[in-house]
Amino acid sequence: MKKVLMKTDRLSKSFSSGGTMQHVLKNIDLELYQGDFTVIMGASGAGKSTLLYALSGMDTPTLGTLMFCDQEISAMNQDELAVFRRSHCGFVFQQIYLIDSMSVLDNIMAAGLLTTKNKKALSAKARELLAAVGISPATQKKFPTQLSGGEAQRVGIVRALINQPDVLFADEPTGALNSQTSLDVLNLLTQFHDQGQSVVMVTHDLRSALRGNRILYLKDGIILGECDLGRYTTEDQKRHERLSAFLSQMGW
Repeated sequence: MKKVLMKTDRLSKSFSSGGTMQHVLKNIDLELYQGDFTVIMGASGAGKSTLLYALSGMDTPTLGTLMFCDQEISAMNQDELAVFRRSHCGFVFQQIYLIDSMSVLDNIMAAGLLTTKNKKALSAKARELLAAVGISPATQKKFPTQLSGGEAQRVGIVRALINQPDVLFADEPTGALNSQTSLDVLNLLTQFHDQGQSVVMVTHDLRSALRGNRILYLKDGIILGECDLGRYTTEDQKRHERLSAFLSQMGW
C-alpha cells in the first residue's frame, strides 16, 4: 500500500478581484502518495498553479487543511513555512530564477547551504548531481547568462534536488523550451522519479503529461476526474491513447 505524503481536507482558495470574490479552489479533498509522479492538468484558469502552490506551502489556503509529512502546514506562519519548504520541497519553474552573479556550482551551493553547513559534502553532492544531468565541470564554472535554455533548466532541476526534497514540484517546466530540450528535461524528471523521487507537475502539454502515473484534471477549481496511467515506459504503446481518451472525456 502506498504511503500518503500529502492530504487535503476541503482545501479552498479565494481572491477578491474588483470587489468580487473569485473562488479558485473549491473544497478539494485529495491524497497524494509517496513515489508517485502526479500530473495536474486543466484549461487555463482552472486553478492548477494555485493548487500546486497551496500543496507546496508557497501559498496559504483560504479554508481547509493540508497535511504534509504528518505536519499541518496550513496552520504554519510564514517563517515556519519557509523552513518547511527548504527541508521538504524542491521547485522547478518555467522561469529558472538562477542568480546571475553566481556560477552554476555556486547557485547550487547557495541552495544547499540553507539546510547544511558541511560545504565539502555539499560540493561533492552538487558536482555529482550536475554531472548526472550532463553539466560538465567546465559548464559548472559558467554564469547563468552563459547557459542555453536547456542547460539552465537542468541546473534548475539540480538546485531543486540538492536538499533531497520529499516532493519535487514542477510548474510548466518545459513551457519555455524547444522540442528536443523539453524531451531532455522530461527524461531527467522520469529518471529521478524512477529512482524514487515523488513529483507533482502542472502542465498543459500532452507529451509532458504522459510521464505521470497519475493524472488529475481540474475544472473551475474542483478535481473533475483522474486517470491512472501506471509507471511510464517507452514500450507502453497505448499510453497516449488512454490519456487522450481521458482528456476528451474531461472536455479538454
